[in-house]
Amino acid sequence: MPMSSDTREPVPAARPVIGEEEIEAAVRVLRSGRVVQGPEVAAFEEGFSELVDGRHCVAVNSGTSALHLLLLALGIGPGDEVIVPSFSFAASANAVRLTGADVVFADIEPGSFGLDPAAVEAAITPRTAAIMPVHLYGHPAAMDALMPIATKHCLAVVEDACQAHAAALNGTPVGAFGSGGTFSFYPTKNMHSLEGGMITTADAEIARTLRLLRNQGMEQRYANEIVGANMRMTDVSAAVGRVQLGKVLGWTEQRRANAAYLDRHITAANVTVPPVAEGARHVYHQYTVRVHGDRDAAMARLNEAGIGNAVYYPTPIHRLKPYWEPDQKAGRNWDLPETERAAAEVVSLPVHPSLSPEDLDRIVAAVNSLGEMQ
Repeated sequence: MPMSSDTREPVPAARPVIGEEEIEAAVRVLRSGRVVQGPEVAAFEEGFSELVDGRHCVAVNSGTSALHLLLLALGIGPGDEVIVPSFSFAASANAVRLTGADVVFADIEPGSFGLDPAAVEAAITPRTAAIMPVHLYGHPAAMDALMPIATKHCLAVVEDACQAHAAALNGTPVGAFGSGGTFSFYPTKNMHSLEGGMITTADAEIARTLRLLRNQGMEQRYANEIVGANMRMTDVSAAVGRVQLGKVLGWTEQRRANAAYLDRHITAANVTVPPVAEGARHVYHQYTVRVHGDRDAAMARLNEAGIGNAVYYPTPIHRLKPYWEPDQKAGRNWDLPETERAAAEVVSLPVHPSLSPEDLDRIVAAVNSLGEMQ
């Protein structure tokens, strides 16, 4: 029986927070006249370091820039291969291509949606230079298995933690496992700086190289040491980020509590709630379920009920035009069954900290109604 349209205000899939504190911080910096790569950026880097076991932090203008510059700082370029999951946002692979290196796609684990260690090991060749685990939706990838593989083969590990602020595995925060980690501060992330990114690394020399790369290759004005670019973060963004940094752990606990409520109350037989690996701290950038059956019809029903929802990501990267066409010409056909299955089944539901108890009950009722569609 079709569900009648809900006349109440829709429950949004995401709700970026820009409160008075963020506005006041931005205005304060604008009035100071020092708005680019100044004391706010340095303070933001220092504060964020506490989330990643004290690693060096380098702020840039986006999560994509963070990935790109980290790869460059690690010396990755033409002739190299980087193993990347195809089930991710295109930026993960784009950053590799921008260095001139080749992307090698590996399949994912069905539970965490992260790289499958066995698939990674099978994909390693003499040209492999790095592995890029993506901590998708806020769930840490299987770093306990991936790091030994990287060590065995002398490979760099570039963590794409753009969706996973404050996530951890066995007590170690994401961004503190590999050669370096990257975070995004896009407005819909668990915390934001209007726009921006952060790179983390334990290596002081890599950190210095990153600071050069983001600032036209110079530390001192007009004393260019290497070829760089302008990928700096503004002090306005950093000031907003510092306010958000003070709130992100509280917001994270609310996300986790919201997810726990949904876990307990979603009972539709044709919906699988997101599993959490042992030892993993999932921070629920997205609450992503699997819908078994007609996903389009299920999403239409959720929309009728006023429940925001979305598919991240409907097309795996290896099937996107910039990757599919060159791979077909080169005779490369990726066998990624778990990736294809995830892309056909996933739906992300609201889990953000602005949800009210009534919102949660509406989400549960709408999702459970999907069981009638079997």
